[in-house]
Amino acid sequence: MLLRLLQNGEQPGMPQAELLPDLGRRCGALRIRDAGHNWRIMYRVDADAIVILEIYAKKTRRIPDEIMDRCRERLKRYDIVIQAAKNQSRNQGRTDGRG
Repeated sequence: MLLRLLQNGEQPGMPQAELLPDLGRRCGALRIRDAGHNWRIMYRVDADAIVILEIYAKKTRRIPDEIMDRCRERLKRYDIVIQAAKNQSRNQGRTDGRG
């Protein structure tokens, strides 16, 4: 249900979600309670996708540094792949007479 809200352009508030500006613009964490565990789904909302960065069982008060670092690295790699795909699409348009 919370992912559906994000897909529909809504931003759930506390206690279901929290924004994470330290991770990046449009980033946050969904907060899920299930059978004695507190789960976090780290995400970024892009214009055309909800990028899931990490899912982990919360065991401490703050997000562990290694999880934040892993999310940043995943965002960096994702952005490189997306930019390369956009560049390839633009270049293909030029070579087939459309651009």
